[in-house]
Amino acid sequence: MSDWQLVAVGLVLLLGLFGVLVPGVPGPPIVWAGVLWWAMTEQSSAAWTVLIAATVVLLLNQALKWLLPARNLRAAGTPYRTMFAAGAAGIAGFFLVPVIGAPLFAIGAHYLLERIRLGSHGDAWAATRTALRAIGLSVLIELMACLLVAGAWAGVVIAG
Repeated sequence: MSDWQLVAVGLVLLLGLFGVLVPGVPGPPIVWAGVLWWAMTEQSSAAWTVLIAATVVLLLNQALKWLLPARNLRAAGTPYRTMFAAGAAGIAGFFLVPVIGAPLFAIGAHYLLERIRLGSHGDAWAATRTALRAIGLSVLIELMACLLVAGAWAGVVIAG
């Protein structure tokens, strides 16, 4: 594989890492596609091992990402309709105020709906903080999995 292709694969992996942090950009599939591109071009046993390990890590990431945070939201008693409405507000906010509108509108909508449902500022804010922690845990799990895959790729490339 040429140096330019390695740089391009590295940029794809970097795009995937940023994709974890930007709403609407599928970070793990982009990272996996970069490793797949590298493995298909490199065709060495180390490359195939990294691709298989990346596939396993990113599939485990998907399972953990959906299982762990959901317990916190259910424990807080947040209804699914509140989460759905907050997500819809986040999508609308992304287009109304590009990039920063998504989290602002989602958090605002979640707080407003919880305030209506629970009646007090303190309870609504506590429920909103619990939802934010759950979402943050989900993003952190996804970021760590993608960093692990990118690190394995970089380690094998540097080792030669």
